[in-house]
Amino acid sequence: MTPISAGSPVAFVTGAAGGLGRAAVARLRERGLRVFATDLNLAAIPCGTPVAVASVDVTDEASVAAGVAAALAEFGRIDHVVHLAGAAGAGPLTTVSLNDWRRVIDVNLTSAFLLAKAVHASLVESRGSLTLTSSTNGLNGGSALSGPAYAVAKAGLINLTRYLAKEWAADHIRVNCLAPGPIDTPMVTGRFSAEVLDQLRRNVPLGRLGAPQDVAHAIDYLTSPAAGFVTGTVMNLSGGLLLD
Repeated sequence: MTPISAGSPVAFVTGAAGGLGRAAVARLRERGLRVFATDLNLAAIPCGTPVAVASVDVTDEASVAAGVAAALAEFGRIDHVVHLAGAAGAGPLTTVSLNDWRRVIDVNLTSAFLLAKAVHASLVESRGSLTLTSSTNGLNGGSALSGPAYAVAKAGLINLTRYLAKEWAADHIRVNCLAPGPIDTPMVTGRFSAEVLDQLRRNVPLGRLGAPQDVAHAIDYLTSPAAGFVTGTVMNLSGGLLLD
């Protein structure tokens, strides 16, 4: 583990209690970053120095702003923002209620808008990075497994990434996006039957579901100096399921 000091960079992570979030927090800690981890389920977040935690509802503007303020009060800066909070739905479209549509759009897409607004000033100061989380569903149109709102929200995140990469380039802020395929987390394995999971594995040319660590390593790269000339990119993490 890289030594961590009071001057170490700070990562603000949403969805930190999920499978991707826990792996990302662990990898960022290993690299020597201080982490401000947020979620609604704080009990599932590994805490203790150098990780601080706060309950944040990413669909609520005041809650997001309060979370950012708490991170600044705790660590004095924010260098990298990693937005992993999300929620899937289910289709087909004719079975989706308006409330479900709005919920999935808000958790996945509106949350990114609120977070970007709240962290912009801090990232200007640190010349930092913002990493959003889309999905292969946002690139290939999705399916009824996760529903139409999920596919639309994840597609919106891709264009939000490209928009912000251009708008924030003058501020020296890099904005990138992850597009994972099926990952071995409760969001996938907890929703689908053994038969569906087996079909998902067979659909992936590499023959397996992705591991949370696969995504964590991508986050590690995008938040590192090695990615200093990378912005506006959508990183395909699908094991060959999607060839772009």
